[in-house]
Amino acid sequence: MREDRTDLTVGQVVASAQYRITRENLVRYAGASGDFNPIHWSDRVAKSVGLPGVLAHGMLTMALAGRLLTDWLGDPAAVVEYGVRFSRPVVVPDDDEGVAVDVTGTVAELRDDGLVAVELDVRVDEQKVLTQARALTRPPGSHTGAGESS
Repeated sequence: MREDRTDLTVGQVVASAQYRITRENLVRYAGASGDFNPIHWSDRVAKSVGLPGVLAHGMLTMALAGRLLTDWLGDPAAVVEYGVRFSRPVVVPDDDEGVAVDVTGTVAELRDDGLVAVELDVRVDEQKVLTQARALTRPPGSHTGAGESS
């Protein structure tokens, strides 16, 4: 649903979704990112360095949280600023189900400059995996796409 800023209030949940990460996703992400570190595909290597198992790429987890924003906003260019801290690894089991990543976006601030601050809650098994996950966005429906005039 596209809204303008007048429809937004501080504390309002604007979007939530669950994304699954499987080993197949890790292989595809490694190819796209060039990050072929074996902790992202080999249980043997991951465990040999003290990890509980194969881990999702941190940037993949961050990208899924960003996807929630762009799906809500309808335009990736409406995201002005985005940052997170990686607080807990995301272990991806070697099965067809993978792991579920739950993402919720909540309005944290309606700024005087017209931007909307959105806090993202990103969890796996009810444990936060990203902290200080926050974005500044233009309000939904307010962005003029490239090549268009307002």
